[in-house]
Amino acid sequence: MLIERIASGGDGVGRLPDGMTVFVPRTVPDERVRVEIVERKRRFARGRLVAVESAGTGRVDPACPHYTEDACGGCQLQHLAVADQLRAKQQMVGDALRRIARRDVPDPAIVAAESPWHYRSKVTVTVAGGRAGFHRADRPGTVFDLTTCRIASRTLMTLWEQVRPALALLPDGATGVVLREDRSGRLHVVVRDGNPPFDARRFLEAVAQPHLTVWWRPMGGAARAVAGPNAGFPALAFAQIHPDMADRVRADAVHTLGALEGRTVWDLYCGVGDTARDLAARGATVWAVDSDRSAIEWAGQQASRSPIRYLRSRTEESLARLPPPAAVVVNPPRGGLHGLVASALERWAAARRGARLSYVSCDPATLARDLGRMPSLSIEGVTAYDLFPHTSHVETLVSLRAG
Repeated sequence: MLIERIASGGDGVGRLPDGMTVFVPRTVPDERVRVEIVERKRRFARGRLVAVESAGTGRVDPACPHYTEDACGGCQLQHLAVADQLRAKQQMVGDALRRIARRDVPDPAIVAAESPWHYRSKVTVTVAGGRAGFHRADRPGTVFDLTTCRIASRTLMTLWEQVRPALALLPDGATGVVLREDRSGRLHVVVRDGNPPFDARRFLEAVAQPHLTVWWRPMGGAARAVAGPNAGFPALAFAQIHPDMADRVRADAVHTLGALEGRTVWDLYCGVGDTARDLAARGATVWAVDSDRSAIEWAGQQASRSPIRYLRSRTEESLARLPPPAAVVVNPPRGGLHGLVASALERWAAARRGARLSYVSCDPATLARDLGRMPSLSIEGVTAYDLFPHTSHVETLVSLRAG
């Protein structure tokens, strides 16, 4: 079988003799492979790579031993050279915009990460069956013991070396730990699930990491800090796991809106308010919305004297309370815009010729779906960003103009 391209989830795409499309993980464009069909649907099939008969030019030896020895599911593209990963991600975005959104655009330019390794500021480790690590790609219900992760920051991997011996001190029934390095350099361990008692101070002493805060989200309960300092950046609020690249995307999203002095701008799905503060610095009056209480509280503390109004609410429930904007930034979660939000933005664009919108997306498919819902907004530019090297994920900024 000849592999033709890389699909949005990272699988190679080929065709059976009868023309049916087959998705095969860990394959490379232009290589011939032998495949075992493991699942067959009405319109497509899924295969397992048995052998590479003729390797594609982009195939490389994965740098992380977990990728090959344990079939780690955290990365999908380590077998593909970085330059080829970038081309594949450009094609993923372009294909989604043409096929789903029906927009006649070429594959976008892509901004590469300065370094494709050791960039993640957050790692989620599963605890199950006496093991602590990541899930296997070929058997998602199976966890292998994690030694190190090549895409996680070195600081987090040092923390993991200290946490591993202390895992026996987790509460009974704990299902995992989240390791996080926040923007100020403080470290956090979030214990997931488990039943009381949990001697968090003993766990903290065993880890012996200064400036560490231990959080616990017990079964059916709310997360709270249980040991270490409880101040500073909210560890449970959403923040991009590749901070430097996220700064670049945010700066570009604000820049594409043009002049903002004295204008009202919406920042929807604002998170901890980074974009809102950048908008305010350019003279805008900003209305920023997010449903995360800790994120909004943090954002408000950082901007107490700036022209930003923060609203903690579901975005789709807040729009009627906001003044009409001259420009909008949206940065929704992977599921994209709520239908009510897309409809409201379409009405706004239809009535406000020349208004601008910056859409930051982490999923090309939902991005394209939303653009299809907003025909009054024309695309002025598309840029992809490799925020997540060695994975199939890609960040996209679309600059849109009404009329």
